[in-house]
Amino acid sequence: MTGYVRPLAERARAASHVIASLEPAQRAALLVSMADAVAAGRDTILAANAADMARAEQAGTVGAMLDRLRLDADRVDGIVTAIREIAILPDPVGQITRTETHANGMVVEKVRIPLGLIAMIYEARPNVTADAAALCVRAGNAVLLRGGSEARDSNAAIAACLHAALRAHGLPVEAVALIEDTAREHVLELLQLSDLVDLAIPRGGERLIRFVAENARVPVIKHYKGVCHLYVDRAADPALALQLAIDGKLSRPGVCNALETMLVHTDVADGWLPGALAELAARGAEIRGCERTRALFPGASAATEEDYAAEFLSPILAVRVVDSIDTAIAHIQTHGSDHTEVIATGDTAAADRFVRGIRSSAVMVNASSRFNDGGSLGLGAEIGISTTRLHAYGPMGLESLTIERYVIRGAGQVRHPESALAAG
Repeated sequence: MTGYVRPLAERARAASHVIASLEPAQRAALLVSMADAVAAGRDTILAANAADMARAEQAGTVGAMLDRLRLDADRVDGIVTAIREIAILPDPVGQITRTETHANGMVVEKVRIPLGLIAMIYEARPNVTADAAALCVRAGNAVLLRGGSEARDSNAAIAACLHAALRAHGLPVEAVALIEDTAREHVLELLQLSDLVDLAIPRGGERLIRFVAENARVPVIKHYKGVCHLYVDRAADPALALQLAIDGKLSRPGVCNALETMLVHTDVADGWLPGALAELAARGAEIRGCERTRALFPGASAATEEDYAAEFLSPILAVRVVDSIDTAIAHIQTHGSDHTEVIATGDTAAADRFVRGIRSSAVMVNASSRFNDGGSLGLGAEIGISTTRLHAYGPMGLESLTIERYVIRGAGQVRHPESALAAG
């Protein structure tokens, strides 16, 4: 224990009580101010990000990590828009999800309350600083942010904007606490604070997430990787299936909801697969296929079993021809990561069979895997995607940052008759 994180966590814990006590309209107004502050600080944020990018490039960072780190004017606009969208979402705190009146007249309710203090541990993506802060605060929580060293200046610049908004509302800046020293020993200390931290959410590469999960004494919600599949059924519309493959694999290959594997029913493989793979290859995809795939598309290299379990985070697509929908489902059950699976089909029965057979956090029927995202699914933004079967599964928005408790409203009812006072 370094003694560096605990005092900050104690202040953040105290701030969580202040945020939880605010009225919904006050939290919404705070988020509007946060969005305004980020918009006003655009130039400072971009300058800080330029410094981070230069340092990363000098260190040899390339590919998906560099893309996740990069901010430009459009991405800053996206941060501002996400905060504003979260501000207008219904406040989950105090929402009554169930009400029952018992025979004795006692009313039993289940009511949403904030989790408390959320620890967010993440790499590369500076937008997470704002998204996590906005989601946690809107749901009545405080957040303790530990971003990666590669985004140090960007995270600090964004946090400074959020702090300015908190000060303007007379609220403690520790409601959005940033661990500026990114030394690993501070992460270890953070993960031991079970008396202060209610939940840890790691977001980044598989190595980071496993490090958090294996060292934490606090609850952890996580997903290790996104091995997402597209199954092209025998009843698929050829043009639709190709569109889903192009968007899922190539629109942004370095994100967790990008496709990594495509499974194609043998009945359509001969007629569809050569042209589809040629189009994907022409757009920059590297194809790795099974023996049957390579017979139809000689430009493919041989896929290994490891390829079918890989999150490439690059324009590489593993392809396998399968004999049936059940074979496709079995492949996903064996090699998938419970993230996102897609079926392209015009057969309702096949779609239903696929949905029932897959346990992943999102299943898409004739829609791109790229829609498994909090913003696309109406959450405003997401703090992460959970493949951990706890209280949250899939993209985590406001409701996932609350828990339900019981509130009982009575009129003097007692459980044991001998406890009742004598009349008169």
